Amino acid sequence: MIKEINKVAKDTNFFLNSYLKKQTTSELLYPMKYSLLPGGKKIRSKILIDVGRIFNLNYKNLIKIGAAIECIHAYSLVHDDLPCMDNDDIRRGKLSTHKKFGEATAVLAGNSLLTLAYEILSDKNLLIKDDKKLKLIKLISKSSGHSGIAGGQYLDLKYEKKKKSLNRIIHMQIKKTGKLFSFSCLAPVILANKNNKIFNKFIKIGNEIGLLFQISDDLIDFKGNSKQAGKKTNKDKKKGKATIINLLGHKNTIKYVNNLKIKIFNKLEPYGKKSDSLKKTISFIINRKK
Repeated sequence: MIKEINKVAKDTNFFLNSYLKKQTTSELLYPMKYSLLPGGKKIRSKILIDVGRIFNLNYKNLIKIGAAIECIHAYSLVHDDLPCMDNDDIRRGKLSTHKKFGEATAVLAGNSLLTLAYEILSDKNLLIKDDKKLKLIKLISKSSGHSGIAGGQYLDLKYEKKKKSLNRIIHMQIKKTGKLFSFSCLAPVILANKNNKIFNKFIKIGNEIGLLFQISDDLIDFKGNSKQAGKKTNKDKKKGKATIINLLGHKNTIKYVNNLKIKIFNKLEPYGKKSDSLKKTISFIINRKK
């Protein structure tokens, strides 16, 4: 599994490096690259590839779409680390972008990564039909803005030091993390021209995988080692974050994760061995240490 994840990460990084080299010279390119490369396991891209395998889709096209996803993800991390947000000094084992380049540069680099994603998806070298490109751009926009990452981050900050119900926490975490995973699952469905029933099914699968990822992240923060995680740990409790682990406790959260995994795997059963790689990636997400 590690070998497969590393291959997707390597191929995604190679495409992003090549794409950025073709950009018009700008002093923002360096902080953009710093935020985007080479860190991260590119799990969202791996999920995209796994779902694409179920529908027998072209790997090279999926890598390009995955690169757009990683631009969105990197933008969200840059902004998430800012002093006005979660105020984190370390990201992926190095100084966060605003600590390295200053807050204003970090904001602008993050904004530029966001728009770079749309540029990649609309590029003529992404060999898919224009109507599908438009669907992808609309979907990733909704996944990134007030109905997705930005809206989820707003609720995350708003809920600090407040007791919230399980349903409200799940809603917030699906927006903050699940929506981009949902895009990773839905992009192949769009490319494969699948019907609304399958589309809606993979919305749920993507949201649930994203929720699993966020809970795993919270568990790492709760019990993880800062050096191993590549970022500060034990932050959520200090800030009074509304997380499932802070609501249910460690043991009940583990039970919740295992039940959610079974729920996702049951949805994937109709796809037989074609879904094996996706299942392995989901198991990796749960068991990761960083």
